[in-house]
Amino acid sequence: MAASPTIPTPAAGTSNEIQLDIGGMTCASCAASIEKKLNRMDGVVATVNYATEKAKVSYTGAVTPADLIAQVEATGYIARVPQLRAPGAGGGNAPAVVEDPTPILLRRLILSAALAVPVIALAMIPSLQFDRWQWLSLTLTTPVITWGAWPFHRAAWANLRHAAATMDTLISIGTLAAFGWSLYALFIGHAGALSMRHGFSIRPERGMGSSQIYFEVAAGVTVFILAGRYFEARAKRRAGAALEALLELGAKDVAVLRNDLEARIPVDQLVVGDRFVVRPGEKIATDGIIEQGRSAVDASLLTGEPVPVDVSPGDRVTGATINTSGRIVVRATRVGADTALAQIGRMVEDAQNGKADVQRLADRVSAIFVPVVIALAFATLGFWLTTATQDRAATAFTAAVAVLIIACPCALGLATPTALMVGTGRGAQLGILIKGPEILESTRQVDTIVLDKTGTVTTGAMALVEVVTTDTTTEAEALFLAASLESASEHPIARAIAAGAVAQGIELVDPEAFTNTEGLGVQGVIDGHIVVAGRERFLTEWSLHLDNRLSAARDVAEAAGRTAIFVGWDGLARAVISVADTVKPTSADAIAELRRLGLRPILLTGDNERAARAIAAQVGIDEVIAEVLPAGKVDEIRRLQAEGSAVAMAGDGVNDAAALAQADLGLAMGTGSDAAIEASDITLVRGDLLAAVDAVRLSRATLRTIKANLFWAFAYNIAALPLAAAGLLNPMLAGLAMALSSVFVVSNSLRLRRFRATSA
Repeated sequence: MAASPTIPTPAAGTSNEIQLDIGGMTCASCAASIEKKLNRMDGVVATVNYATEKAKVSYTGAVTPADLIAQVEATGYIARVPQLRAPGAGGGNAPAVVEDPTPILLRRLILSAALAVPVIALAMIPSLQFDRWQWLSLTLTTPVITWGAWPFHRAAWANLRHAAATMDTLISIGTLAAFGWSLYALFIGHAGALSMRHGFSIRPERGMGSSQIYFEVAAGVTVFILAGRYFEARAKRRAGAALEALLELGAKDVAVLRNDLEARIPVDQLVVGDRFVVRPGEKIATDGIIEQGRSAVDASLLTGEPVPVDVSPGDRVTGATINTSGRIVVRATRVGADTALAQIGRMVEDAQNGKADVQRLADRVSAIFVPVVIALAFATLGFWLTTATQDRAATAFTAAVAVLIIACPCALGLATPTALMVGTGRGAQLGILIKGPEILESTRQVDTIVLDKTGTVTTGAMALVEVVTTDTTTEAEALFLAASLESASEHPIARAIAAGAVAQGIELVDPEAFTNTEGLGVQGVIDGHIVVAGRERFLTEWSLHLDNRLSAARDVAEAAGRTAIFVGWDGLARAVISVADTVKPTSADAIAELRRLGLRPILLTGDNERAARAIAAQVGIDEVIAEVLPAGKVDEIRRLQAEGSAVAMAGDGVNDAAALAQADLGLAMGTGSDAAIEASDITLVRGDLLAAVDAVRLSRATLRTIKANLFWAFAYNIAALPLAAAGLLNPMLAGLAMALSSVFVVSNSLRLRRFRATSA
């Protein structure tokens, strides 16, 4: 057995947060009871999630984790600090795998069902009833009601000792009452007669009095509830499987380079600064920067992006992605809990452990539901005892037991958290990280989406677009001279020109006498030519003037929102080279999809009006707000909100962080700055606007699923309780209906696993 983890003791007066694994919960009212007891402690704010079986607790003052655990145990449940398992690709600090309860439940279910089926068959089919059949029913039912239903009785007794009542209380009372009445009828009443026979109906029979036995109710309800628990437990594990799979993505060992020799070590021994080798087909062990080699990296398991991305020295790579081709050497920049994979895992887990407003409503209902149902059962019992004209005790008993069994609030407690678990887990698989359940409400209300230009709609990287020359110069010559000169500069525009030339197969040479004039341009000697490149003003200072052809090219470039670089040599201006921040291939499709979702797109940028409108026209955006400073972006968001719009904001830069925080829904590109990601509500790992479309679609689908679950959970109880109280529902069928309601809710939530990305 693993050793218990050391529980840290915080300094008094500091604010701390801890997550506890909770054991012994069987329904939402259990979670509500634990949450209520924890929140009664001074300085404690707790949220207990029944579906994830975890408690997220913030505490201050002199409270310690040991105090929190003691409080949970005093409530009748089990609590522990999650144990840690060896991390994968820096996935670090992932919670230990909790013991799977399904095998035990399945064994208990199979044995109980094997004994209960003959009991139910004998009770429902009179032709099978033989002399003394009722005594066989007693023999078969006894182990079911004692061993099979033992978890319910044990939990009910624990709750009773702590003056609490949960779903187990209802089940235990209901099954024991059915079994107890049957014993009374068998040993004291008339049911023990040799030739006793009775039939089965959906509506309990009247007039049978002490000849009526309910062994089939005791056995059947136990089996149905066990079946519901088993399928619920299995479905809950499937619902959380996406997060578990995510945390398991990382490599387990790594070929580290130390003293230029390879040594294979466990990945958790990597430290920042280590250099390690990744061969084709291997997973990249942790986040880092490529120092040697070129390859293509498949990040589909982490980002949902299906196409491998080419990487070369200087490019950043993320742990758990797969090197598909060449051998690369990577220098580790983040390890353990600091890696992107670990952060994604924490964000998903936080989202699953949180509660949306609709879930808080369900929890409040569940907290008072069980005591109300017990009171209603006693009221039903009393009503029929005083008003029934025949067999008062039997009539009152069947109605009261049906009320107890039909009203268990399992489905109500599972409605929201199971949908959240599946939805956020599926989002993580698609590269969509939803920070909290309350974000789902925001996506429903949003009607306007404001998009930053650079890095969001566009790639954020300059690229060579066009070369226009005079009649006496070829494009190849102009590009060779200009790119060779610019290859000595670190300016983004210079790098774009040089990269564009290399992509066309042009071999560059190193310039001589290279000089950079800040903000204007560069000059140098290439193959004996004195070459000047930069702004038009820079060439004018060299007495190099544009002819009509180059002037027209300049006007066209500026009208299209491109940046024009002017090139001259040997005393003449000879070329205009256009570079531009290119639009992402998926941006136009994403804008169209956002419109179909009912959102009004607006482009917000610090660029000049002409460049902004040119980009907007390419992607289909009609409204443009240009030449806005970072502080002005916040003002624009506020203005739109003041006009009555619910605003989503998508951005990637540090200058977008404040606007993302101000917006009703902040969408940060995962390729952007840490400040933007921290300020956002949803992070789009792959930095693609189609992911923003999927984020809205997935959030809305999850919210629809939650509402459907809650509707059926509430509707089921509202419709069934009056039937049970009126004595119109057989208790065994009540148990079957209650179990099926929980299975339905969880199964409905699992449909979210089939959610497909827009680009899929």
